[in-house]
Amino acid sequence: MAAVPPTRTISSEKVSLVRERSLVPVGMATILPEAARHVRHLESELLRWFYVSGYDEIILPTFEYLDVLAPGLEPKLAENSYKIIDRTTGRILLLRPDVTAQIARTVAMGMVGARLPLRLSYRATVFRYEPEHVGRDRELFQVGAELIGTDDPAADCEMITLMIESLREIGLQSFKVSLGHVGFFKGLLVCTGLSAEGRKRAEEAAARKDLPRLEEILLQEFVGKRAAHRILDALELCGTAEVLVKGRTLAKGEKPLLQALDRLAGVYETLCASGFQDLLLLDLGEFRGFDYYDGVVFDVFSDGIEVELGGGGRYNHLIGRFGRDLPSTGFGLNVDRLFRSLNLSGIIRPLEPTILVIGSPNTSLEASSICRELRQAGLRVFQRSVAASGQDLIRIAAEVGRQSDISSTVILGTDQSHEDHVLLLQQADAHQTGITTRTPQLQRRTVLKRDLVHTLAVSHRRTS
Repeated sequence: MAAVPPTRTISSEKVSLVRERSLVPVGMATILPEAARHVRHLESELLRWFYVSGYDEIILPTFEYLDVLAPGLEPKLAENSYKIIDRTTGRILLLRPDVTAQIARTVAMGMVGARLPLRLSYRATVFRYEPEHVGRDRELFQVGAELIGTDDPAADCEMITLMIESLREIGLQSFKVSLGHVGFFKGLLVCTGLSAEGRKRAEEAAARKDLPRLEEILLQEFVGKRAAHRILDALELCGTAEVLVKGRTLAKGEKPLLQALDRLAGVYETLCASGFQDLLLLDLGEFRGFDYYDGVVFDVFSDGIEVELGGGGRYNHLIGRFGRDLPSTGFGLNVDRLFRSLNLSGIIRPLEPTILVIGSPNTSLEASSICRELRQAGLRVFQRSVAASGQDLIRIAAEVGRQSDISSTVILGTDQSHEDHVLLLQQADAHQTGITTRTPQLQRRTVLKRDLVHTLAVSHRRTS
């Protein structure tokens, strides 16, 4: 285990100086090469699964006009967006703070066509200002999907199933999906007679699961003790099928509340029948932090990550804010949190092996030709030329391979008497050798040039 560096106390003046000199804005990401390869691979695997499930990718603009997108954004989110002035028009631009609102605007404008339902997927970065003390990222990498134009329990189930299957596809096995219905909790708040402002503040507290704050708001709004207990009890109702029974007791015959519970029950029962029962938790206090959700909502959680990996739900009236009312549901996944969850679980999948083709300068043309053939076979290859020959060339090639985490090294020109052969160095499988060391064991053999592509392709499939 690596030693932990000692903690140093830094004066407030020095902290201020460090911040002033920082080259990366707070909350923004720099993803280094090895992690970047894994992140891009993760995104591609998710998008591939969405595609084979019938969801076509859409690429959206990074900037939007504030006045155009504002109808789809709650005021607080619009306020916390990064804004600049468009030099051409003088209008205010904002960096994308929410993908779902962008898709709603695009669909309402008729840009995706009129045929329904629409199944769309995306990979995007969103930007939101968060206070430094909150510790949240301001730049979020998201992958998600939207199902537009249908409103029935089957569509809700399709969306949740797509999320579950995509998480399994990337190797995540240990996670829980929390299911709720926004209409139930919102209905309870309406029944109390809260003011519009009071309801909004109560919804925000519920989204954060902040019971003390919610209790304080109810007290400020002069909500009676029985009604307040009804709301606070609902926020803590979490479990399996028995939650629905308790929810019906809290509903006290109120039709909107019972309709919300019926819809949630139908979705839950279908998902259980599909074999997902062990993954599901019913949460009648499930209340996502965007005001456009108005139906079944869900979040996904995993061990070791204190916040949700992603989530979504039904938003039947969001697209209507842009002029075309269409029922919809969707979800987004936070790629960074997914990557951390997979890493904590020890199931980050190894990426494709890298091949090095190396030789002296007079073999450069031949090396380029071999690299081209290997790349055409779908292998990851890079080329290097060194001023060495014989055993010196082999020693340098082996060292370069170790330093660069190379799985296979092709060495040209080591044996002038057998010009139709190359020398191949490959990392030995510890299971085969029975040896586990910090320095990879190398297997050494000669291979006919005409067999090289086939040999490495077979080796690549075995180690991928």
